Amino acid sequence: MRRAVQAQGASRGLALGRARVRQSQVFDAAPEQISAQAVDGEVERLHLAFDVARSELMEMRQRLQGALAHELGEFLDLHGLILDDPELLHGLDDLIRKANYSADYALRLQRDRLASVFDGIDDPYMRSRREDLDHVIGRVHAALHRNPGSDVIGLAGDVLVADTVAPSELAQLTERGVVAVITTQGSALSHSAILARSLHLPLVVGAHEAFAKIADGDALLVDGASGEIIIEPDADDLRRFKHLQRETARDRKALQRLRDAETITLDGTTVRLFANAESRDDVAQAYELGASGVGLYRTEFLFLQGRESPDEEQQFLAYRDLVMGMRGRPVTLRTLDLGADKADSAGICLQGEPNPALGVRGVRLSLSQPHLFRTQMRALLRASAYGKMNILIPMVTCREEIYAVRRLIVSCREELHDENHAVAKQVNLGIMVEVPAAALALPQLAHDCDFLSVGTNDLVQYLLAMDRGNEALAKSNSPLHPAVLRVLRDILSFGLRRGIPVSVCGEMAGDPVFTRLLLGLGLRDFSLHPSNLLEVRRQIREVSLADCQRLCRRVLLAKDRAHLEKLVLGRSTTTGH
Repeated sequence: MRRAVQAQGASRGLALGRARVRQSQVFDAAPEQISAQAVDGEVERLHLAFDVARSELMEMRQRLQGALAHELGEFLDLHGLILDDPELLHGLDDLIRKANYSADYALRLQRDRLASVFDGIDDPYMRSRREDLDHVIGRVHAALHRNPGSDVIGLAGDVLVADTVAPSELAQLTERGVVAVITTQGSALSHSAILARSLHLPLVVGAHEAFAKIADGDALLVDGASGEIIIEPDADDLRRFKHLQRETARDRKALQRLRDAETITLDGTTVRLFANAESRDDVAQAYELGASGVGLYRTEFLFLQGRESPDEEQQFLAYRDLVMGMRGRPVTLRTLDLGADKADSAGICLQGEPNPALGVRGVRLSLSQPHLFRTQMRALLRASAYGKMNILIPMVTCREEIYAVRRLIVSCREELHDENHAVAKQVNLGIMVEVPAAALALPQLAHDCDFLSVGTNDLVQYLLAMDRGNEALAKSNSPLHPAVLRVLRDILSFGLRRGIPVSVCGEMAGDPVFTRLLLGLGLRDFSLHPSNLLEVRRQIREVSLADCQRLCRRVLLAKDRAHLEKLVLGRSTTTGH
C-alpha cells in the first residue's frame, strides 16, 4: 500500500530501489557474563574484531583516489585513531577480565561511558563527534558477528535506510550500486551531504519516521530535492519516475554540449567559472570542462594522508603538478587550513581545544608553527615558476596576519634565490573572507592583498552563530538570511569599487539555485566543484544580468526569510539543495 514520508532533501536526484534497512549502530546488548574459562577466548574474539575493523578502514583508505582521498580520508583517519585509542581497548579488556562480561556487553558499557563524556561537552561541534564514536563501535560490533558473505547492505538497486551514514561509506555504497540513501538524522550541511552532492547520490536526511514506516525490501521512490519518500509507489508514481528519468538523461546530454561553450549571460556579461580542487583528478576534470582556472586548491589534503607532515620536496612536487596541469590557466592554492575540527594524524593541531571552530586553525595555526609554514611557503613559491599561481590565506581577521605572511614570503623568496631556485616574479596574495571580522574590516585589509575569496560555508556559520553540522539547526542555517545577503553585497560592491577581484568558493557558488542571486549581487568569479560546473554555466547562459539585478533588488528589500525563499527558490520553505 502506498505511503509517504516527508523529510529534508540534502542531495538532488530521483531514485527507485528496494529498501535495505540498517538498524541503529547504537546497539543494546543484553547484560551477559561468561565463565572464567571463556575470558581469554572472548578477549581474543574482541581483539580480532578490532583487527577486522582496522583492516576494513585500511582497505577503504587504499582504494581512495582523487578528490575522495581528501574528502573521505580524514574521516577514515579519525575512525582509525579511535580504534587505536588505548583507553578504549584497555577499558574493554578490563570489563571482560575483571567483570567476566561478554565482548558485546563490554562494548556497550564502554560505548555508553564514552558517549556520556561527549554528551557533557558544551561545544556542539565536539558533541557531534559522538557520531564518529558510534560509527566505530558499530563497525567493531558488526565484526564480532560477521559471517563471510553476510553483509547485504549496499547491493545494486538498494536504497540504504539508516540512522546516519559516514562520509567514508558513501563512495563504497556508490561503487556497489546503491541508488539513494535515507537517514533518520543528519543535516543538509553535513560532510556526508556535501560529499553525496559531489557524487550525485540522492540523499534525504531527517526522516524520523523511516524505521517505523519502511520495512526491509519495500520498494521506495526517493526525491533527493524535495525530501519526499514514497513507499510502495503506485502506477502514477512510476510513470512520473520514468518520465523524469528520460528528462534527466536528455539533460545530461545537453550539459555535455556546454563543455566548450562560453560562460556569458544573455545580455553579454562574461562570467568566469573556476574549480575547487583537492587532487590532480579534479584539476584534469576542471581543465576538460573549460574552467577558467582553479579558484581554490585545498593544500591540507597532503597533510591528512599520512602520519607525518609532508616535507618541502613532497609539497613542491604536488603543487608543481597542479600548476602544470592547468596549462597556463591561473591556480589559487590555499595555505594549510587545519584545526582541531579535522582528523590530524600528523599531530599538527592543538589537542583538547574547547571550541575547535573558534580555535587555533587556518592562518592562526600556520603562524603558530613557523617551521611548518616556512616549509609550505617555500614549496609554494618554487611551484610558482611553473605557471600562473596565487596564494590564498584562510581565516584572516586582521592586518597583522597579512603582514606576517608577506614577511614570510619575502624571506622565503630571498632564501630560494640564494639557493638558485626559480620563483615567479609576481605571486598574488589573497585572503579568505569567511569570518565577520574580515568582512567588516575590508577597507583596512584590502590594502595588503591582491584578491578576495569569500568562503560562504564558514561565513554563514559565523554570521548566524549556527554550527552548520548541527541537525537541529539544519533548516535555519542557510545563506538566505537578510544579514548574509547584505554582507555578500557589501563585499562584492567593495571589490568592484576598488578594482579587487572577488570570487565566492563556498557551496553556494556551486548550487544553480543561487546563480541568479549571486550574479545580481555582483559576483563575476565563481569557484565550485567541477561536477557542478556545467550546470552553473547553463544557468548563467540562460539569464540576463538585468533580470538578475532586478531579482537582487527585490531580495534585498525582503524583510524575512520566508519572503527571501519565495523569491529565490520559488517556495516558502527550504527543502533541499
